[in-house]
Amino acid sequence: MGTAEQVGRYGGIHPFIEIMDSTLRDGEQTNGVSFLPHEKLMIARMLLRDLNVDRIEVASARVSEGEKEAVTMICRYARQIDRLDAVEVLGFVDGGLSIDWIDSCGCKTINLLAKGSLRHCREQLHKTPEEHIEDVCQSVKYARSKGITVNLYLEDWSNGMKDSPLYVYQVMDALCDMGIRRFMLPDTLGIMNPLQCIEFFRKMIKRYPDTHFDFHAHNDYDLAVSNSLAAVLSGAKGLHVTVNGLGERCGNAPLSSVQVILKDHFRAKTSIHEDKLNEISRLVESYSGIAVAPNQPIIGDNVFTQVAGVHADGDKKNNLYCNDLIPERFGRKREYALGKNSGRANIAKNLEELGLELTPEQTRRVTQRITELGDKKELVTQEDLPFIVSDVLKHDAPEDRVKLVSYVVSTAYGLKPGANIKVEINGHQYEASSTGDGQYDAFVKSLRYIYRKYLDRTFPTLANYQVTIPPGGRTDALVQTVITWNDNGRVLRTRGLDADQTEAAIKATFKMLNIIENEINNEV
Repeated sequence: MGTAEQVGRYGGIHPFIEIMDSTLRDGEQTNGVSFLPHEKLMIARMLLRDLNVDRIEVASARVSEGEKEAVTMICRYARQIDRLDAVEVLGFVDGGLSIDWIDSCGCKTINLLAKGSLRHCREQLHKTPEEHIEDVCQSVKYARSKGITVNLYLEDWSNGMKDSPLYVYQVMDALCDMGIRRFMLPDTLGIMNPLQCIEFFRKMIKRYPDTHFDFHAHNDYDLAVSNSLAAVLSGAKGLHVTVNGLGERCGNAPLSSVQVILKDHFRAKTSIHEDKLNEISRLVESYSGIAVAPNQPIIGDNVFTQVAGVHADGDKKNNLYCNDLIPERFGRKREYALGKNSGRANIAKNLEELGLELTPEQTRRVTQRITELGDKKELVTQEDLPFIVSDVLKHDAPEDRVKLVSYVVSTAYGLKPGANIKVEINGHQYEASSTGDGQYDAFVKSLRYIYRKYLDRTFPTLANYQVTIPPGGRTDALVQTVITWNDNGRVLRTRGLDADQTEAAIKATFKMLNIIENEINNEV
């Protein structure tokens, strides 16, 4: 029961599974997430053009003028690339108001929200099933008269199948011949397990064998991916996902996990370009402000990082510790962590990638130093390695071409923070001062001024800034600052460690500047 050719009693895995991404609608219901119109457009463009998802659900109708602007922009773009039929908007049974709103945005598909459980119908709408069905029918007819394709959500379908299946069948019997393109079956409250999902889906497909069913999972029990795959096993033709698993409460099924399991375990085909999964994840992470867990499968920072030295050694011996999830498949590369568990194999791999050749004795001393740092819980990166080599061996390693001579940062109530700095770059000293939104911001603005005025060079842009403070509340605890930089399209990540957060950030900044400066001087 693991490939597209293996078919169950009612339904089975379809050879091609439609992927509908709802990051811009259901994903935006994540607490604290609100995308600006241009951010929605950028995400939609990457989903359609680069990732090649089959459909995107981009908004709920009648929410705001900002939503209307975003939907209009997305539809205009989709029309230009001949993908307008891939753009969908959630609409409501509201006498045609949602349909008019969607039509005015230039969108041609409504995902109409109907009630999939008797309890919702009676207690939320205060209507009989017959009254609700009539209202839905009128909405479907009106949408079709406007040239709008209708997909139908059966909200709370999972509870409907548990508590009131006759109601679900009553709705389906009335609507299945109305020209609705897809019936979308959501586990709205995330209450199902995979066995229930298989049972309920097979009942639906046995009764309505020629109907296109999508499944929309929620992750309240951490079963969104499992339930999505159970639905596919039972004959679902489409799955709803979100980038990074964003969504209300515990989120939705993550696009990346669903994609790789469909491909690797079920041999099902999708349209997804896997090498763009990491790129779309980083874009959504940036716009949403919701960080991806380091151990999140496929897209987490750590998932292609070998920590144990024995694993690095095995990779040299016919890839003994690799599976089908090779990082290059997702636009990434394998890394070898540097810490107390690294061993010489990990360190040798990193030295090899940097082009640094050391004797066995030198490698042993560097390994010892990295192990000491690991015992203190300090993280070590590949960018740190040349500096550790320099510190341990004191020869043939990069020198600090960019040095901080002195600085003063200040903050006062009612005044913007300021910074006065003096730096030495390739033997020449420069001074500057600036104000900013914080002490570190003022410091960086002073550096930018020096690079622009005296060196006529562009200063790398800050892409991400993370601060880690050990638990326990000690005021003397070391602060680790990890800064991600964008240097003309190249990503650099550097770390600084200090008891003062600003000082830790400054250390990370000068590590980055020395990496770049050493590269420039090596090219000359």
